[in-house]
Amino acid sequence: MLHVHHFTFNPIQENTYIVYDETKECVLIDPGCYGSAERNILTTFISENGLKPVKLLLTHAHVDHVPGLGYVADTYKLVPHYHKLEVPVLKAVPSYAQTFGMNITDIPEEAVFIDEGDTLTFGNTTLQILFTPGHSPGSLCFYSPADKLAIAGDVLFRESIGRTDLPGGDFDTLMQSIANKLFTLPDEVRIYPGHGPYTTIAHEKQHNPFIKHIMNK
Repeated sequence: MLHVHHFTFNPIQENTYIVYDETKECVLIDPGCYGSAERNILTTFISENGLKPVKLLLTHAHVDHVPGLGYVADTYKLVPHYHKLEVPVLKAVPSYAQTFGMNITDIPEEAVFIDEGDTLTFGNTTLQILFTPGHSPGSLCFYSPADKLAIAGDVLFRESIGRTDLPGGDFDTLMQSIANKLFTLPDEVRIYPGHGPYTTIAHEKQHNPFIKHIMNK
């Protein structure tokens, strides 16, 4: 059984996730921790719960999802996993982070590129990778069919969707990702987004004003 714990970090209020099972192995997803206080919160939780970080994942590489990337990679000796289309997105972070009140310079050069069709395993858990571009060119979702949950980044929010006015964003592409990758999942699947509270596929089909037209086709 998977446990999903989230922290809300940095000035943009991003959700950082720790996902672990009964083996205590865990994956860290979108480390948004900025500054020593937030980083201490993250490491204290890991230590107090006896967790063993074994993978570092990015749903995408926008500035609010990576402030702690270098710190986590160095602390736990992990190589970031993300889609290759996020490389220019990640490389641009240091040049515009100060616009958001952050100074981010420790971007790891080493990476493992992952894509749809790959799987990620840790402990007794297997995560499927869904390629869901639109908010960002290489956005990914991490889906556990066994536990009926997905860590979805900024693709789909509770009664909202990710913005598409950033470089590499495209509204039509995002809508196709939601319709063809997320709305094909079982209704009871929980969606854990990059901002705000979790939701379910069923709830978004019924209440999301941005994507009601998908259900009417």
